Amino acid sequence: MRTSRFFLSTLREAPSDAEIISHQLMLRAGMIKRLAGGIYTWMPIGLRVVRKVEKIVREEMDRAGAIELSMPAVQPAELWQESGRWDKYGPELLRCKDRHQRDFVIGPTHEEVITDVVRKDVKSYRQLPLHFYQVQVKFRDEIRPRFGIMRGREFLMKDGYSFHSSFADLQREYRNMFETYTRIFTRLGLKFRAVAADTGSIGGTGSHEFHVLADSGEDALAYCPDSDFAANVELAEALAPTVARAPASAALEKLATPGRSTCEDVAALLGTPLTSTVKAIAVVIGAPEAAGQFTLILLRGDHNLNEVKAEKTLGEFRFAREDEIVAALACQPGYIGPVGVADVQVVADRSVAVMSDFVCGANEAGFHLAGVNFVRDLAEPTIVADLRNVVVGDASPDGKGRLELCRGIEVGHIFQLRRKYAEALKCSFLDESGQSQIMEMGCYGIGVTRIVGAAIEQGHDQRGITFPAAIAPFEVVIVPMGYAKSEAVRAAADALYGELTSAGIDVLLDDRNERPGVMFAEMELIGIPHRVVVGERGLAEGKLEYKGRGDAESQMLPLGELGQFLGARLCAEQ
Repeated sequence: MRTSRFFLSTLREAPSDAEIISHQLMLRAGMIKRLAGGIYTWMPIGLRVVRKVEKIVREEMDRAGAIELSMPAVQPAELWQESGRWDKYGPELLRCKDRHQRDFVIGPTHEEVITDVVRKDVKSYRQLPLHFYQVQVKFRDEIRPRFGIMRGREFLMKDGYSFHSSFADLQREYRNMFETYTRIFTRLGLKFRAVAADTGSIGGTGSHEFHVLADSGEDALAYCPDSDFAANVELAEALAPTVARAPASAALEKLATPGRSTCEDVAALLGTPLTSTVKAIAVVIGAPEAAGQFTLILLRGDHNLNEVKAEKTLGEFRFAREDEIVAALACQPGYIGPVGVADVQVVADRSVAVMSDFVCGANEAGFHLAGVNFVRDLAEPTIVADLRNVVVGDASPDGKGRLELCRGIEVGHIFQLRRKYAEALKCSFLDESGQSQIMEMGCYGIGVTRIVGAAIEQGHDQRGITFPAAIAPFEVVIVPMGYAKSEAVRAAADALYGELTSAGIDVLLDDRNERPGVMFAEMELIGIPHRVVVGERGLAEGKLEYKGRGDAESQMLPLGELGQFLGARLCAEQ
């Protein structure tokens, strides 16, 4: 490709509303143009990156035995009503009516559609297993789209769905997809980690997320450097303490703590370790608008509540309103605690259950209690469970070391759906004995456009994007010095362009009549990994200047050796 026949539209500065580095650099590099909130046009330079991601995804999915199809983006409401998700999915589901006032949705996902396809055409165990996938635009009506394509409303996704006659066969395909996704992200040239994850609203029994590692990632990941353990913090288990509760050794004491409503402030005032304090979190168990059961969740002062774990333990819950807290405890939030409460369920994290002589709220504004002990001062908790986020240094759940934390951007997710959708939509088959059975299902997603943003979050510097070669818009850029003025430069640049193109290398020839500094800056901004400069001085010596995107200095290479050199560099990056 020649720049004179292409379209580049770069910016010196990113718009002020671009919040994260990938959003800023994609706008500056002219990869995307905003049309509306969370909706972007993919410009030619950006689309080339997307297509390269798609190509790798398709090649590996085909290799794994999946079959590509294409399902409608517009889906009839009846299918969503049949599955039960019409009411459950919430406002992210974009609903619309046709001219006959029939309800439809713009698909955020396709479990219902693919299940409808299979239930109509697959009747026997002999037709199973099946795995269909597509690469298609999805729409989720995010309440506050942000971060450019990272949290957009319209996005491109690879979604796959498998159907099986047994759970054992679903598990086999799940392992197949785990290995397939590992190959995909390896080929994409990304640093990533697969972690055990919560199934969330999709449902099912088993789930793994694939995260591109980046400091800007929204998700916290827990992993053990000494083993293969890795999990989303939402799922990582905080093991129960191995020590027994020590006997009480301090008297119960009421202490004035005016204006100190957090564990950190109280610990500092009293000269007490934060690990000796207990925070009480008031919640109401039940449907969002129901009166429900008022409950206190107890956590150690240095720990944070894991809402996913809490919901698994307590069922659906919400945080109590201030008026509900006052009604139940006769105290404003900030000073509440479990001592002396009546008709209030108390649920404790495992770490709290073994504490003694601790500090907690006194249920009186401006006061806390010290020397608090279970049995003597308050009843044992109704429930003891793992309710907190793990922290650095916690024991790894596999017993093989200590946990570390990092951040990641979720770009892939695989689920063992089991029979959730097949049962709701009556997707069945006849087994070997002629008995009707419900199919087992798996679901496998990759955020194709999100990968582009995640790759930039992971790979960038002060000059712009540093794409892996596998997904860079071009592998090599040729920058001639004075292409329009020098016959020798033009001839050498054209000859090199032809040689590299014939060798199957994806090359951009910058044949614009621009200053060298402008061309260098733009090519570094858009993330082309290899640059070759053709100049009269170098040609006079039979050499060309080469510089890798991450190299500190350029080097001069003999003209006749450049093709072989680049071929070797590109092979090494695959």
